[in-house]
Amino acid sequence: MLKRLVLIALLVATSSAVLAQYDHQRKERSPSGSRDTRFEASAIMVYQNGVEESSEGGSAIDVDNTFGWGFSVGWNWTSKWNLSYRLLSTEPDYLATIVPDDETLVPQTVEHKMTKYSHQLNATYNFSEKAFTPFVTAGIGYTKLDSNIPGGPPNTICWWDPWWGYICISDWETYETSEFSYNLGLGFRWDINNAVFTRAAYSREFLSLDNGTLNLDMLTLEMGLMF
Repeated sequence: MLKRLVLIALLVATSSAVLAQYDHQRKERSPSGSRDTRFEASAIMVYQNGVEESSEGGSAIDVDNTFGWGFSVGWNWTSKWNLSYRLLSTEPDYLATIVPDDETLVPQTVEHKMTKYSHQLNATYNFSEKAFTPFVTAGIGYTKLDSNIPGGPPNTICWWDPWWGYICISDWETYETSEFSYNLGLGFRWDINNAVFTRAAYSREFLSLDNGTLNLDMLTLEMGLMF
């Protein structure tokens, strides 16, 4: 994970240095702001806060804090309104308490690593047309949660390869779900120049599950390019 974040940072920094020289001379900063009618893309580093939730029958889940990554692609409808698609990915450790339906059996605990992907369509309102501005954001989408726990025996596929001979690969289907989610957030944006911007925000993701909700607080830091 650390190597992936370092690579993303290096790519953004290199691209920023190149585009800063060009700085979109054909579209100079104007009194109405440089964001107006421009596309943008950003790399995201995310810190997701842990959460504990209880459910029916005494079952519960305890999700740890974790770092993650993501990206965003958007369009500035005006200098104040932005529409975007955002993907956030995290892999937190979790502890699940499972309560058997048979009351003679004791509850069991499972420790594992969860995989989470959040796909969001967001609308953001910047309070100012200036380079530095606070903003609020809201969005809807869906979130995929994968427990990474096998849900049954493996599926095995075998074939003859002309180079490596007889090969077999086994794959497991895991317990996973994709659910509707929405998010609300606020933060600050700084257009460093006419091509490069950064954004920091606090947001909460509300995830609807069959037997309850899972609300996750997140801090995000973005570095992006306008074009």
